[in-house]
Amino acid sequence: MTAEASSSGSVPASTGTVTTAVPARLDRLPWSRWHWMIVIGLGTVWILDGLEVTIVGNVAGRIAEDGSGLDISSAQITGLAAALYVAGACSGALFFGWLTDRHGRKKLFMLTLVVYLAATALTAVSFESWWFFLFRFLTGFGIGGEYAAINSAIDELIPSHYRGRVDLIINGSYWLGAIGGALLSIVMLDTDIFAKDVGWRLSFALGVVLGLVVLLVRRHVPESPRWQFIHGQGEKADTLVSSVEREIEREKGAKLPPPAGEITIHQRKSIGFGLIAKTVFRRYPRRAVLGLSLFIGQAFLYNAITFGFGTILITFFDVPTGSTGYYFAVIAAGNFCGPLLLGHLFDTVGRRIMISSTYLLSGVLLFGTAWLFDRGSLTATTMTACWCVVLFFASAGASSAYLTVSEIFPMETRAMAIAFFYALGTAAGGISGPLLFADLTESGVVGDTVLAFQIGAGLMCAAGLVAAFLAVKAERRSLEDIAEPLSTAVPETPGTAGPGAKTA
Repeated sequence: MTAEASSSGSVPASTGTVTTAVPARLDRLPWSRWHWMIVIGLGTVWILDGLEVTIVGNVAGRIAEDGSGLDISSAQITGLAAALYVAGACSGALFFGWLTDRHGRKKLFMLTLVVYLAATALTAVSFESWWFFLFRFLTGFGIGGEYAAINSAIDELIPSHYRGRVDLIINGSYWLGAIGGALLSIVMLDTDIFAKDVGWRLSFALGVVLGLVVLLVRRHVPESPRWQFIHGQGEKADTLVSSVEREIEREKGAKLPPPAGEITIHQRKSIGFGLIAKTVFRRYPRRAVLGLSLFIGQAFLYNAITFGFGTILITFFDVPTGSTGYYFAVIAAGNFCGPLLLGHLFDTVGRRIMISSTYLLSGVLLFGTAWLFDRGSLTATTMTACWCVVLFFASAGASSAYLTVSEIFPMETRAMAIAFFYALGTAAGGISGPLLFADLTESGVVGDTVLAFQIGAGLMCAAGLVAAFLAVKAERRSLEDIAEPLSTAVPETPGTAGPGAKTA
């Protein structure tokens, strides 16, 4: 037996069943100052991630020098420390992703940011190599947790008409941090300004300062009403959405239209890991293949290009070590422009066409770049220009991977689904990728670097073909319409698999 609810509220029943219009109410909201607060409070963490990763790559040589305050080699920083950061990100995504589905979005997106801030601050005061390695792992642990908690909250709070472009631009903002990190490292490594043992420490400290600002803004971001009404907090969800509606009506000076419909669900406190895995792989196997393909493809493409970025410029084009930051800033700008300029097309043209085309275009263009490089037709400048064009499309595609896995699985599994695919893609690209591409890009043999490009391009094209057949038409659709919640109150009959038992 279910409780009836008005279109403006959620009414818990004694049986633990609730009928609610909360999802429809959130999806019909016009863009407002409240949504900007969510974007700024949650989305800016990608800037911190880009800043963090880029700074480490660019200051590695300085930290390895005598007088830096640490007895550590450059190879240890770009090898062991980088692997530990990746391992931390993978394990953090899985651990915090599980907690996010269990305890809510807000608690976890606050906790993971605190973990990141503390670990980064302690990295800045490293006095031994083991200390540096430990807190690189813990920094990654916090960042990995951010991906699951933040993507879940963003997609559940942003109206369906804007979800695609907002998610893409936010994920693409990583490259704003990369630009800042590349340029900042040039200043911080200038010994006329900062001593050898000070500049690199201040680089990490700046990340802490920016993170504290984000933490202050994030305090005002609410819990996801979608999470609340499923986890026995229907009245809180209704109160929150009602306050947002009143705020937006005052801002716009007009009454909101009625919501499109209601949903009836069985409230529950938590979802078991076994049910999550069963849902992702048995109920939606084609979507699982899609998610894996998108994440692995983009991970290998980025490692094919960016892992040996500095080495390629130095080895084949005689670019001075201190100047690679300028080139990296240029390709980072190309990466950000892709989601920024193409993002709205994912909501209008559609997911399937845009995801498949961005993956295929970037793969084909990288094949073309590899051919030009093999012929000796490129300079450092034209190589960077080619990378910019490739990554313009690749970045939009890579960002859509996060969007895809966050919207095509039921709400109860969302954070864990994001965490799983992120962890697997990050492990593939961040561990096996460097192991595969390091020798290829450092050998000094043109053919080896060409092979690295071709591997990344081939996997990107393969993922694009998978998307052409399996991508879900999620544009402008409610999350509950794309993947029915596991808690939906639909009576089962003998011999049926329950609500939403579909494989597409």
